[in-house]
Amino acid sequence: MKHQVAEILSEVIDQFKQEGILEASFQPRVNVENTRDKSHGDFATNLAMMLTKIIGKPPREIADMIVARLPESEVIEKVEIAGPGFINFFVLDVAKFNVLPTILEAGDAFGECNVGQGRSVLVEYVSANPTGPLHVGHGRGAAYGASVASLLSKAGFQVSREYYVNDAGRQMDILAASTWLRYLQHCGEELTFPSNGYKGDYIFDIAQSLYEEKGDALRKSAQVVFEGVAKDETTNAAGETQGDKEKHIDGLIEQAKSLLGETHYRLVFEKALDVILGDIREDLAEFGVEFENWFSERSLMDSGVIDAALEKLQAAGKIYEKNGALWFKSSEYGDEKDRVVVRDNGLKTYFASDIAYHFNKLERGFDVLIDIWGSDHHGYVPRVKAAMQAMETNPDALEVLLVQFAVLYRGGEKLSMSTRSGQFVTLRELRDEVGADAARFFYVQRKSEQHMDFDLDLAKSKSNENPVYYIQYAHARICQVLSLAEERGYALDTEMGLANLSRLTLEPEADLATLLGKYPEIIARAAQVYEPHQIAYYLKELAHGLHAYYNSTQFIVEYEPLRNARLTLVVAVRQVLKNGLELLSVAAPEKM
Repeated sequence: MKHQVAEILSEVIDQFKQEGILEASFQPRVNVENTRDKSHGDFATNLAMMLTKIIGKPPREIADMIVARLPESEVIEKVEIAGPGFINFFVLDVAKFNVLPTILEAGDAFGECNVGQGRSVLVEYVSANPTGPLHVGHGRGAAYGASVASLLSKAGFQVSREYYVNDAGRQMDILAASTWLRYLQHCGEELTFPSNGYKGDYIFDIAQSLYEEKGDALRKSAQVVFEGVAKDETTNAAGETQGDKEKHIDGLIEQAKSLLGETHYRLVFEKALDVILGDIREDLAEFGVEFENWFSERSLMDSGVIDAALEKLQAAGKIYEKNGALWFKSSEYGDEKDRVVVRDNGLKTYFASDIAYHFNKLERGFDVLIDIWGSDHHGYVPRVKAAMQAMETNPDALEVLLVQFAVLYRGGEKLSMSTRSGQFVTLRELRDEVGADAARFFYVQRKSEQHMDFDLDLAKSKSNENPVYYIQYAHARICQVLSLAEERGYALDTEMGLANLSRLTLEPEADLATLLGKYPEIIARAAQVYEPHQIAYYLKELAHGLHAYYNSTQFIVEYEPLRNARLTLVVAVRQVLKNGLELLSVAAPEKM
């Protein structure tokens, strides 16, 4: 309907050109918006104000000129000029129902659009270090990323979903060392676990599995393991800090590599990685999050992509040496300072891997790169874009979307979360407690960059205050109505229903039809700004309209034409509810 109003206004623009009021080459943007207040009609345009400077007349006078030239329309009831020159359009109620046959014909495809025009986009999200189970913070990035990918797919993009596996670097070595130390404890060795090691129960489980497989084959005495290693960080009675936890854990990593040897160290390393990564894959799959590709950081090293990227930067004069390390001149591109890419010990930094990874993404031919990161990585954005610009690739191809971590509440109390200490609520525990549907919906019902309080008690409640329950119940309620009609011998005849839409004269019916017509526009707008929460808001509004209609109106009436018209309307509502819920990977149940 909005598109029809825009076309009518475009005809007026053409008329202005024919009359010489506007230049033939002038192409104004015709804005048509939904009104928030019914008294202002259904749609409004600010076209008159946009043309004021070009035509050289007051906006209300131009508005009069526009209205005088509006062609006859079968859908517009009346037009009013308001305020400084807004033009409000009132649509005939019967015309609002024109969207119903489109919905029934398109079915699951209703709402699809071509904003993307076939462009290829790589969406990389979650990408949590495989050093522990996914927790509730990762869950928000997973739900948001999956919903953005689905939204873009509906909007005409060719979407690929990717998880970047950080299976190299110091954190993975800390994981391997932590696993081996717990293994030694299973062997009977008495030792003080490092303060900077991974302490979660999952480390005990991996170590126990390792012990069951290898027995004492990897055992070394604790005395030998800790010999010559810098002391761990401690605090004495006076509150003074002693020792160095970073040097301590690094020393234990070197001891593990030296005492175990390359083969056995890799065995421990791979054991920990495989178990945790396997759990991550399983957790995400059960959360409705799938990836076409799991990209290994180590593959960048093994294939020489990191070296190639750094050589490209060196050839461009963007790398320099200082204090034995290699630095990238990121400050030349707006970063607050230059960044190390190769440490003085010869080890490449995470940043070097990220440079190579984004270079690799572009080499694979994607038009758009979308990275979904935690909000604590906001400072990382300019340096990655700087590297892309320095390598003479297009930094504008990269969109970085930031996600605030969720804060979990139970019984009004905040739950603590720390991966290193092992004190956190896992995504699996959240899913088991509130269900995947509630978790997915709660995660995406706010803007990704907004702080989020996740109320476990609300997510589990079966009440109208729980938005996912409220929306799912609207879908189930329609299914129940259709089942009841069938039980009474009233088979739905949508052909008769569509032929009698003019019998739908109640205000809730017109409101529902108006909402249904907005769905494709919501998809297009949300896709352009990567905001799946707009779908969540829309579904809540549509569910509210359905419940209001149900509570005020009897659907299963004796008069067959009216009964079929009403049932056809709610079938269309059911279809759009289903489409929106499935886009967010939330079920549309038939019974509740």
